[in-house]
Amino acid sequence: MNDTFRDLVLGVFLAIMLVYILHVGRGMILPVVYGLLIAYIVIGLADYFARIPVLGRRTPGGVRDAAAMVVIIVALLAVLSLVLANVGNIAAVAPEYQDRALAGIQAIASRVGFEDQPTWETLREDVIGEIDMRGLVGSTVSSLSYYVATFSLVLIYVWFMLLERGSFLRKLERLSDDPARRDAIRRVIRAINSRIGAYLAMKTAINVLLGAVCYVILIVAGVEGALFWAFVIGVTNYIPYVGSLVGVVFPVAISVVQFGAFGPVLLLAAALTAAQIIIGNFVEPSLMGNSLNLSPVAIMLSLVFWSALWGVAGAILAVPVTAILVIVLSEFTGTRPLAILLSRDGDIEYATRT
Repeated sequence: MNDTFRDLVLGVFLAIMLVYILHVGRGMILPVVYGLLIAYIVIGLADYFARIPVLGRRTPGGVRDAAAMVVIIVALLAVLSLVLANVGNIAAVAPEYQDRALAGIQAIASRVGFEDQPTWETLREDVIGEIDMRGLVGSTVSSLSYYVATFSLVLIYVWFMLLERGSFLRKLERLSDDPARRDAIRRVIRAINSRIGAYLAMKTAINVLLGAVCYVILIVAGVEGALFWAFVIGVTNYIPYVGSLVGVVFPVAISVVQFGAFGPVLLLAAALTAAQIIIGNFVEPSLMGNSLNLSPVAIMLSLVFWSALWGVAGAILAVPVTAILVIVLSEFTGTRPLAILLSRDGDIEYATRT
């Protein structure tokens, strides 16, 4: 009993220490995690190149990896160009949008009879009127340099991970002389590669589809910066449950200022919400199924935990990181019950399914 209590205390202490390290060292840890996830995408893309008839089979693995890296870098540069262009456009029209917002708020106040109230005037002038939209956008532009530097570091990590890919599993196996432990290592790595790779590939494809559908809706509605807002919707959809709502809020909020009428705004909100519901509740389950075997409660708790730990980055990474954690926990007798509780159906025998 004393040994059990001691193990419990040590486990709690270790968990607290790990959480503290993850929080304090997130500036160093996050680029590594991003690099690992991008490496999965690169490997998946390289494997797809290998399936191309004739040419793909004759191309060495290193060449396919390099080609996949080039595709990823070009995609990231295209995203960066899109963001910079739209931030510049928003900065240019920010004063006009601010005036429209103030006019709309004043019109609402007039309708409800508050236009002569000093409290309304104070709110309008001291709160809304003092928002420096240009300064806000300017700070966003300045912070982009930080993200560019971070992504450069991430790409360096990806490249070194790809170089280590061939020898990494062999080095892990040599950590133990026990054949059973070696088999367990192979099983864990195989399960992580299979499940996380499949999840990232399918989720990315679904988000691209969602972004494309929302782009058409935004173009038809006449929303300015439609491509940028469609990209935002696709990226935020990586966040489980709340991401779809957050993605719709931004273009709808912009449309309120742009159109100045609630009719077009309500139609736009209804169309974007319908797209989210159809893809999220019908297309995504049919394509992904239960690929990660995570309980909905576990996903929600992981979203709260990783968001508190790493912010927006944690919200995006919550699902794949938790899936990896469940796979690892399932291999140890002491943590296996926790892995079962976190799973959707209690079936954590990954060796037979990967």
